[in-house]
Amino acid sequence: MTRLALFDLDDTLLDHRGAVSRGILQHVDGLDDFPVPDRERSVDLWHALEDRHYHRYLAGELTFAGQRRARALDFADAHGIRLADTEADAWFDAYFESYRGAWELFDDALPCLQRLADAGWRLGVITNGEPDYQQVKLERTGLSGRFEHVIASGGVGVAKPDPRIFEHACSLFGITPADALYVGDRLRTDAIGAAGAGLTGIWLNRFGTERVVGAVGHGASDEDPFALARDAGVRTIGSLDELSS
Repeated sequence: MTRLALFDLDDTLLDHRGAVSRGILQHVDGLDDFPVPDRERSVDLWHALEDRHYHRYLAGELTFAGQRRARALDFADAHGIRLADTEADAWFDAYFESYRGAWELFDDALPCLQRLADAGWRLGVITNGEPDYQQVKLERTGLSGRFEHVIASGGVGVAKPDPRIFEHACSLFGITPADALYVGDRLRTDAIGAAGAGLTGIWLNRFGTERVVGAVGHGASDEDPFALARDAGVRTIGSLDELSS
């Protein structure tokens, strides 16, 4: 039987959250007259703004460029600085260079992928984002060429946890969902979403998270995510080292 392992990218293989934290601090440190009296609080705010506006983009409320602008405008405003739209775009572009320079894979990412490949698994990625943008991440972190297919929501027209993106990925491989597994760091968006499409959903809970970030749009629910995960047969792992070949 052919075995297919599909992965989320950000915060599953690539330490996106860590790069965001390092990137925003490096960015504001290089700015004149941008007060950041509480660095930890500012980092938390930047993460919250990313989550809020990126999900607005996934829900179709903002363009990709628009969610970037909204994040910059809100962050600056919270620090007492008003930016024009064009200034916000330039501000985000400068931040992005710091963020991109901080990209790193988790230590368990490459060993896991190599172990599965050596055991005959076919490998792919399903990620919420724009194809070109996510491809750059793969290239700069040494992941390019390791996957048969990289499916990005911006190129498909639907985003996780919509079952259609998981079904589309399996169809590209010619594999039935029942013969595929999907690993991701978000319980609702990744693991429960994949399980709802018939795959084996695996939640990568690296940091022992007890709070679950809710999905936006298709599949969002007020139900207890842990109960949903249990009913869907979701597996939980704390490291990619636990993913057996």
